[in-house]
Amino acid sequence: MTRPGLPKLIATDLDGTLVRSDETVSAYTHRVLDRVRSAGIPVVGATGRGPRLTELTRNDIRAADFLVMAGGGRVVDQSDPEGPLVLRDERLPGEVLARILTDLEAAVGPLTVMVEASDEHEAPLWGDYHPSWPYPDRFEARSRVECLSCDVIKAFARTADHHVDELLAAARAIVPPDVATLTQAGLSFVEICPPRTDKASGLSVVAERLGVDPADVLVFGDQPNDLPMFDWAGWARVAVANAHPEVRAAADEITLRNDEDGVAVYLDRLLSR
Repeated sequence: MTRPGLPKLIATDLDGTLVRSDETVSAYTHRVLDRVRSAGIPVVGATGRGPRLTELTRNDIRAADFLVMAGGGRVVDQSDPEGPLVLRDERLPGEVLARILTDLEAAVGPLTVMVEASDEHEAPLWGDYHPSWPYPDRFEARSRVECLSCDVIKAFARTADHHVDELLAAARAIVPPDVATLTQAGLSFVEICPPRTDKASGLSVVAERLGVDPADVLVFGDQPNDLPMFDWAGWARVAVANAHPEVRAAADEITLRNDEDGVAVYLDRLLSR
């Protein structure tokens, strides 16, 4: 249930929530987020995007004081006057990922696998290309052995025989949460992240740094990878109208679609009431 007054921290997912289907953020949304900051409320961009997409992320949410990236594995304080400060940087060892993939393929069959290993600007994903992947210009074909030769930020996996939600359920039944965190972000791939890494754990780093209680945090989202921060935040959990059914069910309120600037409309009304 939404609490009275104003939240002390606002966090929003980007793709499918703040960012529109044409991959833009409206000038109206930027203006509203600037009003939020002017009201003294810190803004956090909470995204599944990895650190290789930091500049893109900063451009999409220019008002952000903090970035929670890679689904919680990378947390950056952008408010430090000396420059961005990395507060968290989690990785999944390649040998652990290898065991996970072996166990999954034994249960569900062959997987298409990509890994995010580098945090360099616009670094490509490595692995097996699949035509459903929406970003072919940021991909480099590499063997499974090469992909597992180093620690990774996260991995992506899919199979032709399972809907992504079915694959996620099967994977969670096989992989213990202390080995890896499993989720999906609407890209038809299960995401395999370091253990105890999700948007809630990333936001916890921010909240602790600011001295903000989770009960005073407002969050926006659209996909299952947003559910941990919906469980964690207490001021209000708001889903955009185009959200995954599980996210809509977990929300306190539903705002307009991302293509209708639903986050900005909600915040504009909140600041104006």
